[in-house]
Amino acid sequence: MARTRLNSRMVHILILAALPEEADALFPGTAARAAGPFAERRLRVRDHDLVIATCGLGKVNAALCAGALAGDADLLLMTGTCGSLGAAPGAYWIAEALQHDYGANQPGLFRRYRAGEWPIGEAGPEAGEAHFSAMPDPGLGLPHARIASGDSFVACPDAAADLAALGATLVDMEVGAVAQVAARLGLPWAAIKAVTDEANDDSAGDFHANLVRSARTAAHEVERLIAMI
Repeated sequence: MARTRLNSRMVHILILAALPEEADALFPGTAARAAGPFAERRLRVRDHDLVIATCGLGKVNAALCAGALAGDADLLLMTGTCGSLGAAPGAYWIAEALQHDYGANQPGLFRRYRAGEWPIGEAGPEAGEAHFSAMPDPGLGLPHARIASGDSFVACPDAAADLAALGATLVDMEVGAVAQVAARLGLPWAAIKAVTDEANDDSAGDFHANLVRSARTAAHEVERLIAMI
């Protein structure tokens, strides 16, 4: 249960981005980065207090940043880029997030569980759903997606197909961890991500080629979201 309603006059929003290019695409030219491990920018937009932090790559960095800076936050929000598991190019509202590398290694099988739950026993309704659900979409009009997060850059069609079998259409390295932190802290969370690559043999080059443009695409939608809160 979220501890603060988001239709109050002022909302404190912690916005995470894994990379500087993703953070800098959001409200560019406003405020200076503060010294510290997360290169924070603090600004006020439409009477909301925003902290934009560059958390770094991977689930540990994302969770560390979210946990360290979420003290006054009413909402955890993530912006940035992702790989596609069959989704079309563009920006997506992340409706659900799961951690694809959390679970149990069993003979001939990796059984996935909801991150933080006991990875023992039969996975299924009795073990809880594997994903975390985001706050309701306020009406941005973006396509919805489930994202699979894990501490690996996916550049393999076989690995991509395995993740797609989980119902995911996008892949990244952070959102699932931010969602877990939000659940633990009782905060709502949201994420908007834009596609850079197709999680295949060309992904490394495509990611670098499309990073800045896709980061700006996601940031534009995040700016629209903040205007609606």
